[in-house]
Amino acid sequence: MLSDPLFIFAAVACFVVLGILLFGIGTFARGGEFNKRNANRIMRWRLGVQFVAVVAIVAFAWLRARA
Repeated sequence: MLSDPLFIFAAVACFVVLGILLFGIGTFARGGEFNKRNANRIMRWRLGVQFVAVVAIVAFAWLRARA
């Protein structure tokens, strides 16, 4: 499983989502002008990467079930 490129891609995508989420929570907790300007943008980035991660996970599971 660890040698499957789709699994590695899905795992990396999940870690990127986690990183964006933690960054967004950190800026939200700090508040200020940066948060007011960029909170929506950070949320959109997280949703986009999360969509890619979910598609990769579903594709991996589907391909593994067929093999």
